Order: sequence, then structure tokens, then C-alpha cells
Amino acid sequence: MSFEAIKGISDAEAQGKTMIAEAEAKARQMLADAEAAGKAALEAAKSRADSELKVLREKAEKQTAEKTAALDGEILAEADRLRRTAEQKLKDAAALVVERIVGS
Repeated sequence: MSFEAIKGISDAEAQGKTMIAEAEAKARQMLADAEAAGKAALEAAKSRADSELKVLREKAEKQTAEKTAALDGEILAEADRLRRTAEQKLKDAAALVVERIVGS
């Protein structure tokens, strides 16, 4: 084998090693870029989810407050109606007692 042939083979092997090293470096960089992009996408999704959760929580709290206020009004009205009914029944019972005592 001539010196030229050996040198050609040696140069080809060196070039192959260089290409492999460059490909490995590129693959590592691509992996790092993909991980960074994945982390950024995850953070963006988390941020959107947090924002949506905040909006939904505020909406739920507002609806709860509105429903509670409406129920408070209904409960107070019902309590007032029951109080008036009880007062009337008390008057009726007192009148009945007086009538039975006086009428006997």
C-alpha cells in the first residue's frame, strides 16, 4: 500500500471522526433546544391555566355571592311571613282563650 493511500485512509478516518463529533454535538444541541422549548411551552401552559383558573374562581365567587344575596332575601321574607303568621295565630289563640273563659 502506498503512502498516499495510507494517508488518504487516515484523512478519511479523521474526517469521519470529525463528522461524528459534529453530529453528536448537533444532536446534543438539538436535544437541549427541544428541552428548553418544552419547558417554555409547559410554563406558558401553566401560566394560561393559572389565568383561566383565576377567572373561573372569580366568576364562581361572584355567582355564589349573588345567589347567597338572593337566598338571604328570600329567607328574610319567609321569616317575616312566618313571624306574621305566628303573631296572628297567637292573637287568635289568645282570643279563643279569652272567649272560652268569658263565655263559660
